Amino acid sequence: MLSIFDIAALLLVLSALFGWLNHRFVRLPHAVGLLVMGLAASLLLVGVDALVPNRHLYEQLTGALRQIDFTEVVMNGMLAFLLFAGAINLDIQLLRDRAWQVAFLALIGTAISTAIVGAAFWWVASLVGAPLPLVWALVFGALISPTDPVAVLNVLKTVDVPESLQIEMQGEALFNDGIGVVLFTLLVGVAVGVGGEPITAASAAGHLAVEAGGGIALGLGLGYLAYRAMRAIDDFPVEVLITLALVAGTYALAGKLGVSGPLAVVAAGVVVGSLAPRRAMSDRTQGYVSALWTLIDEILNSVLFLLIGLEVIVLRFDPAALVLAALAIPVVLVARLAAVSTPVLLFRWTGQLSSRNIPFLTWAGVRGGISVALALSLPDEPEKAAVLAATYGVVLFTVVVQGTTLGAVARRTLER
Repeated sequence: MLSIFDIAALLLVLSALFGWLNHRFVRLPHAVGLLVMGLAASLLLVGVDALVPNRHLYEQLTGALRQIDFTEVVMNGMLAFLLFAGAINLDIQLLRDRAWQVAFLALIGTAISTAIVGAAFWWVASLVGAPLPLVWALVFGALISPTDPVAVLNVLKTVDVPESLQIEMQGEALFNDGIGVVLFTLLVGVAVGVGGEPITAASAAGHLAVEAGGGIALGLGLGYLAYRAMRAIDDFPVEVLITLALVAGTYALAGKLGVSGPLAVVAAGVVVGSLAPRRAMSDRTQGYVSALWTLIDEILNSVLFLLIGLEVIVLRFDPAALVLAALAIPVVLVARLAAVSTPVLLFRWTGQLSSRNIPFLTWAGVRGGISVALALSLPDEPEKAAVLAATYGVVLFTVVVQGTTLGAVARRTLER
């Protein structure tokens, strides 16, 4: 059995190797290239095993991957640091100017998408002879509706987007993750019958308010404390350490208090990113903090997208699940279209929203590791296989197809 160090070494070596090959020969965006090459390597090994069934050439790799709890690694490991790395670079003034758009997309848009995906997926599943209970279809809607902040921020690095729209997308992706996780948890509880009391719309809304509001309040408070601590000194090693401690401590405390860890970390990152550079950090400290979080972002992104590609090697999908996965892609796109169109139709009078941006915002709804982690965390019920296959199908399509063509869509559709 491989040790944790052996597994970490394997993932870092593969990330570096595939990253070099992609940069030298394939030339896809870095994260997309790692996912594609990891997926290709997985499928190649599966094919070799099928051709030579008596020689399990990939046994060591599959054994190592089965030792990795993908959900634990993503949700209670990488996610906090990746979210903070994205939030600390948000422009607070631009975010304030687009606050209601971000709030609408993160909260109402996620709810609209969850309902549409759930209803449509339930209908499609019945149509292809693989029926699912409606509540399980809604579980799929909840885990796939939030745009993945890691994937979205990575894609935005390669696309020329107006600054105001970029802030709107960043803010939506960073905040709707916490909303989606709360909805997912509630719906899974209903699906598996956890708890004795039935969940009503009022109780669900109250639970969402407590988790989301509590997470944001916790993050704002701890972020301000960290800012005051950094302002009281001028020592870059300690200030860098404070940012690391803030992320880990905030996420861990949020879990103990029963509030949203992702939203807490995002709120803390926004506070530190908006106040500390102007009032607490010297130029030298800013350089070290910026370099550290850029490196953390790039390294964890590389490993995460490689893992998504490699994880296929330990999964097995039956033909019916693959058909359902293919049909889930247009379902999710239609729901995304509805979610981003609603604020434009309702608030056209403000003059801040344009219908010309709708195609881009629809196509920019990239999903990633968080959706896969949530799907893998589902209890071992008969419905899990269909939900997991559909999740993988949508994630691969959005990252590979939408992620690589988003620049062309931006050039053709966006208002300048």
